[in-house]
Amino acid sequence: MTKAQHLQTLVDSGVSRRRFARNVMLGGLGVAATAAMGTDDLLAQAGITDVDVLNFALNLEYLEGEFYTVATTGRRLSEIGIEVTGTGKAGDTVGGGRVAMNDRLRVVAEQIALDEQVHVTFLRDALGRAAVAKPAIDLNALGVGFGSAQEFFAVARAFEDLGVSAYGGAAYLVKNPAILTAAAQIGLTEAQHAGVIRLIVSDLGQAVPLVDALDVPPLMTPNGRLFQVDGTGRSTIRTASQVLAVAYGSATPGTRGGGFFPDGVNGVIAAV
Repeated sequence: MTKAQHLQTLVDSGVSRRRFARNVMLGGLGVAATAAMGTDDLLAQAGITDVDVLNFALNLEYLEGEFYTVATTGRRLSEIGIEVTGTGKAGDTVGGGRVAMNDRLRVVAEQIALDEQVHVTFLRDALGRAAVAKPAIDLNALGVGFGSAQEFFAVARAFEDLGVSAYGGAAYLVKNPAILTAAAQIGLTEAQHAGVIRLIVSDLGQAVPLVDALDVPPLMTPNGRLFQVDGTGRSTIRTASQVLAVAYGSATPGTRGGGFFPDGVNGVIAAV
């Protein structure tokens, strides 16, 4: 089956439409992100510290770490020896399971899983006693993601692109040059992940839902591009509020939980 035929199959399939349209991020990731781009200006003025920014990133790394670890091993971060305790409200990770995929795709998923696990431990080591605990995470928030390799990489695409935009958007909030450099290194790694996964999504011949109005669709999706870049070749960035709107599945100002983080994230930066 050619890519064009595969795309038409997705369009014609009622099951596919229900999975990738009705269930798009609980109906919330598909809405336009309405948070103003000035939101992070307010964070900067409110005295947000480098610790607050790193803890915000740690929440996202917990989510990605759990997603890839469960998909490749069937186990949670804590079950493979990664510490997830800390300040704030700790929670369990529910949902998901090991995903069946061919050897090529499994190698990609496993290597990304290792990176995400190290990101968690790196941020936790950098934060020390100030590190937040892993909040409650619902890997089944979309109702899809673990039933097939196609589902898995569709969700992985959204996570990686979101991660790139989060690190890019938070960069100017970081004051310490050494911390900024470390955060940039993680963000660049996420960008490498995103590029590979966007190519895989294209190779699989699948159209994927967009997470918000800022999303750049990958190839095989209408108006798609291979990379998550605008007309000037620059990657998409999102404010912390816009990132949480995607993760919570709601762009309503003041939202503090839902979607992948049913009880919200831990730390100072926690509301849409």
